[in-house]
Amino acid sequence: MEFDNIKSSAALIYDEFFQNADSRTENWFLMSSPLPQTIIIGLYIYFVTSLGPRLMENRKPLDLKGVLILYNFSVVALSVYMIYEFIMSGWGTGYSFRCDLVNYSESPQALRMAATCWLYYFSKFIEMLDTVFFVLRKKSSQVTFLHVYHHSIMPFTWWFGVRFAPGGMGTFHALLNCVVHVVMYTYYGLSAMGPNYQKYLWWKKLTTIQLIQFIMVTTHISQYLFKDCPYQFPIFIYIIALYGLIFLFLFLNFWYHAYTKGKRLPKVLQAQTWAHHTNGVINGNANHEKE
Repeated sequence: MEFDNIKSSAALIYDEFFQNADSRTENWFLMSSPLPQTIIIGLYIYFVTSLGPRLMENRKPLDLKGVLILYNFSVVALSVYMIYEFIMSGWGTGYSFRCDLVNYSESPQALRMAATCWLYYFSKFIEMLDTVFFVLRKKSSQVTFLHVYHHSIMPFTWWFGVRFAPGGMGTFHALLNCVVHVVMYTYYGLSAMGPNYQKYLWWKKLTTIQLIQFIMVTTHISQYLFKDCPYQFPIFIYIIALYGLIFLFLFLNFWYHAYTKGKRLPKVLQAQTWAHHTNGVINGNANHEKE
């Protein structure tokens, strides 16, 4: 009887919570419930931390050069497309970069923004392949807690974003992240192509780009704290702000150790330090070029 009461109370809370959800996205793929994505994320964590390493334990690392090239440049193309869609659905067609609210109407532009948010959410599952490739190539040192946490928490939190607030000021970090991904995955794609393309990799300060990203995200989202902004779901603002601050701290910590304390290390050791510290926060491709 007690268990039935708890179950009924939980169901009631669940129903009341989803009364405020965006009805436009309810029937979209993976949007009916958080359960399917939770299962996918759970399987991802199980594979990259347990099953995958055991399967590869007595096998040679897979040669995935061609796959990595295709994968990285495909992510670049997808990121460029999402940048265009974010711009055309709000950030270049009316958003003020201040207190921009979610448009829940059925207008073509509002639906376009919601669809772009869903595509960004789905792209986080594609990027889980970063870790899968590490496992298949036996780069176990790159599969850190931060790396797996990053790839797990992003789709999980963005499910709620798409389901409740697909648009407005809470999507600025997604637009910026897509811009950074174009630079990052282009770099990784060229790296995977081998030594003949090293001459095109003169722009190696990816940490600087990431730092700028987190500073911009934190600065933009902090406007909510100092202005009278009626954003519909403030909880997402706080989550984004916290996320930005955490990773800003992590990158500043890396910057200090790699570029200040480690500046006198041999270049090979500096490169190893770079790969080790950033793989958990960027998106897992820092060592694609290092075979």
